[in-house]
Amino acid sequence: MGGGYPAALESLIGELKQLPGVGRRGAERMALALLARPAAELEALGALIGTLPRTVGRCPRCGGLSEADAVCGICGDPRRDDSLLCVVENMPQLFAVEASGHFRGRYLVLGGKISPLDSENGEGLNLRGLCDLVEAGNVREVILALSSDVEGRATAVFLAELLEKYPVRVSRPALGLPAGANLSFADAATIGAALRGRVGVQD
Repeated sequence: MGGGYPAALESLIGELKQLPGVGRRGAERMALALLARPAAELEALGALIGTLPRTVGRCPRCGGLSEADAVCGICGDPRRDDSLLCVVENMPQLFAVEASGHFRGRYLVLGGKISPLDSENGEGLNLRGLCDLVEAGNVREVILALSSDVEGRATAVFLAELLEKYPVRVSRPALGLPAGANLSFADAATIGAALRGRVGVQD
């Protein structure tokens, strides 16, 4: 073993490093903090993590997270406005828009964005789900609430072109979101202002 961690702990550190934003030192701190917890708590945590693939799934309507094979709470809420559809890249963006308190429509989670440098054409994104919702005929406006970085802007243009054949307005958030910003990290007031001042994608 030398002067390093025991093999089991080193393996845990290696797994924790795979999480977004976690480096070697952060993984070490988390692993050591877990090791300091009572055995019963660790076992309960391990069991909870182990059940996630069976208990958490994708909403069949919006593509967001939900109870396994069930419609999520937002899609199941009859008070939401079916005429407004907000397209986001991922769940953190959905939660950020929802936390603003200025949007009461429906959502569509794309599951990513296009990388122009890699010549991606939208493969792997939830395009079928988007078209299905628009083709249902209830949507009058699609808000592309994507990040304002290069990939997000490219994805917005791609989606605007995809939606040209439908009788819907396509807009994007406007005020308060600086170029290159990730929507997930914007505060609620900024997102609210951006949604209220939304403009056409090509504007």
